[in-house]
Amino acid sequence: MKFEKRTSGIRFTKHNPKVQTPFERLFEIFKELITHTSGDFDEAIDWLRELDKEYHLTTEDYTIDDFIEELKNKSFIEPKKGDGGKGDGFALTAKTEKLLREHALNQIFGQLKKTGSGNHKTSKAGLGQDNTGEFKAYQFGDGLEKIAVTESIKNAQIRAMGNDFTLQNDDLVVEDSFFKTQMSTVLMIDISHSMILYGEDRITPAKKVAMALAELITTRYPKDTLDILVFGNDARPIAVKDIPYLEVGPYHTNTVAGLELAMDMLRRKKNTNKQIFMITDGKPSCLKLPDGSYYKNSVGLDETIVEKCYNMAQQAKKLHIPITTFMIAQDPYLKQFVREFTAANQGKAFFTGLKGLGEMIFEDYEKNRKKRLE
Repeated sequence: MKFEKRTSGIRFTKHNPKVQTPFERLFEIFKELITHTSGDFDEAIDWLRELDKEYHLTTEDYTIDDFIEELKNKSFIEPKKGDGGKGDGFALTAKTEKLLREHALNQIFGQLKKTGSGNHKTSKAGLGQDNTGEFKAYQFGDGLEKIAVTESIKNAQIRAMGNDFTLQNDDLVVEDSFFKTQMSTVLMIDISHSMILYGEDRITPAKKVAMALAELITTRYPKDTLDILVFGNDARPIAVKDIPYLEVGPYHTNTVAGLELAMDMLRRKKNTNKQIFMITDGKPSCLKLPDGSYYKNSVGLDETIVEKCYNMAQQAKKLHIPITTFMIAQDPYLKQFVREFTAANQGKAFFTGLKGLGEMIFEDYEKNRKKRLE
């Protein structure tokens, strides 16, 4: 038996330790592998078989082939259609893509405590309120129609514990709500070749952050919007469902193209609260010229490219769009560039490795949202 302390009273529930099935154990590993392999099912299974040889993950009663069969039966994978319309291996289903986002959210944000109620109150007129599905203690000023009768009576019964039943003020709870104020965010992800150089996989953590942020906004802030783009030689938007399949290419870093696309996306949003998050590990080294060709220079910081970046930062400032840069590289001259870029926008910069990247973006998202909405 275990107990859970609530806002008013204690609720007793039966404690049943969770025992993982063979499928569940393998599925946890599979979710990591399928993210690392950019959605390549065959490669992920090959890795799983290698891990099985080394760590004995399966038994005679439940093999990797049994696991694959259960993935099919549970609709986590489906036959991949080749050019001829025939099955050609397996592809992930939308159900699995959703689970990968949930997995990333739990990995990155699962250890962070929920904030207290009233986190996003605003004195400005909003579009009304939505219920969050959570409860908080009744306070003077809360509408009587908001009182959760069933939950309040439960609290009173727990408090009375066999004594005469009375309903007291401390038993009352109301369903929490939030104003329909909105934040529009564009997340820029660098997919230049340096994101996998030097023996360090930087693109997989970036993908996990994108999946977690998408799931967070969808579930916790459904009135907010998140657009995601990737930038190398060029910039292009991607759908949330495409995030697990992201790969780096033999690209330079066209930061200007990424910023131009991000600002164009945000111009189309009707709400006034807007921001850009940029995850990058390298210096800007590419521009697209009017004739469609590319101007590239990977040696040091090219003055022409850098000035274009500063101009974009200033344009974003005029549009009241703050840019927060998460810079993975630690080179002193690149740090100086980011500092000057940040000063031009009056945004923020974080010089970080891969560890803790997700938590930092989560905390900054919440901080920016409160700052802009309060």
